[in-house]
Parts: sequence; C-alpha cells; structure tokens
Amino acid sequence: MNSIGLALYTLRDELKEDFKGTLQKVKEIGYSGVEFAGFGDYSANEVKNMLEEIGIEAWSSHVPIEQLRNKLSDVIEYHKTIGVQFIVCPYLSEEERESRTHYFNLAEEFEEIGNQIREAGFIFCYHNHDFELELYDGEYGLDILLRGTRTNNMQLECDTFWVEFAGVDAKSYLTKHANRVPIIHLKDMKKDGGTFAEVGEGKLDISGIIQAAKEAGTSYFIVEQDKCDVRH
Repeated sequence: MNSIGLALYTLRDELKEDFKGTLQKVKEIGYSGVEFAGFGDYSANEVKNMLEEIGIEAWSSHVPIEQLRNKLSDVIEYHKTIGVQFIVCPYLSEEERESRTHYFNLAEEFEEIGNQIREAGFIFCYHNHDFELELYDGEYGLDILLRGTRTNNMQLECDTFWVEFAGVDAKSYLTKHANRVPIIHLKDMKKDGGTFAEVGEGKLDISGIIQAAKEAGTSYFIVEQDKCDVRH
C-alpha cells in the first residue's frame, strides 16, 4: 500500500484559526492521512472525534525531543487515543548536534525512547534536516544515529528535500537505507535556488524519488510545504 498524506505543519497558521475546518479541507482536497505537528489546545478525545467525523487518518505526529525525554508516558497516552502509527522526533537544536559524540549519545538515548515507543505499539522515527548530513570522520551524523539504534527501535522519516539541499542524492540515500524508511516527506526545490517550491513545480526528480522510496519499502508519502508563497 502506498498512501499520500499532508504534513499539517504546512497549514500551521490556518490550524490556529480553524483547526477542524482546516482538517476538513485537507480531506476534501483528497488527502487520506495527515501528520500532526501539535494539536493546539485540544484533548486527545476531541482530536479523535474530529478525525472520525471528517474521515481522515492520523498517520504520524512530530513530537519535540523535550516531550519525548520528559513526558513520554503522556505522549504515548495521547497518541494511543488518536490512533497515530508513527511518533517522530522532528528536530535537534544546535547544541544537541555539535559533534560526532553528540550523535553517538543521541543514538543511545533514541534507542531507549524508541524501545518504549515500540513496546507501546508505535513506530519511532527520526525526521532529518540538512545538518545531519554533515560528515564526522567520514560518516554522516544521520548515519551515526541509524547505526547506533536498532531498526525496530528507530526508523527514518526521510525528508528528501533536506537530503538534496545538503548536496546528497535522495534516491541513493533512500536505497542505502532500504527497509528502514517507512515514511518520507515529499517537497520540491525552486529552480533558481534552495527555497521551497510546490511539489512538481521545482527542480527535484519527484517521480524518481517516489520510485526509489517505493523500492526501499516506503508506504507513506507526506507532502509538505515549509513556507507557502502567497498568491493573489
């Protein structure tokens, strides 16, 4: 099964104005699932009821590392209620990723967090930007994280835009980590520079990336637009 969903970070401003109405529009556009990046002030039951009423699935959720560290039981309980499959660490602050040692330590920490998440019935993923593709003694920081964690305790939500932005071929990187990338972000890059374009309107080989992801075992494809150009 291959499914197309939307990263709700794209619509973060709209969600603040009208959470349920925005989810409804995402469904009407034709997306079958969404990835959350926060839930406003809504309880898990309120979100669950909205999803059921609208008829859209919650596939994944970006959860800040501080919550994974300090409130993991609450995170697990909330996400069990709404029925998410993937709990994703979305970002590392600069002080978290200054050296090879930082990545080794993070891998150890993610192994433990991921183990608890797996035992609760979810899949823990890490979502990359470009900085994890800096080299440390010839090895990408992201590869250190993946090498230092077991596949069943941490998988990769590969943001293919940021892989390309870092100067790495996304198709090759997906192939390199085949069977460990259940979910990817699909984004495009403007032809005249590194900023975000609508998917299919930029210079990235989107169809080739999708094909490489399918061959690598990816089942969930999430469209994201970090910043949307305003058109009148």
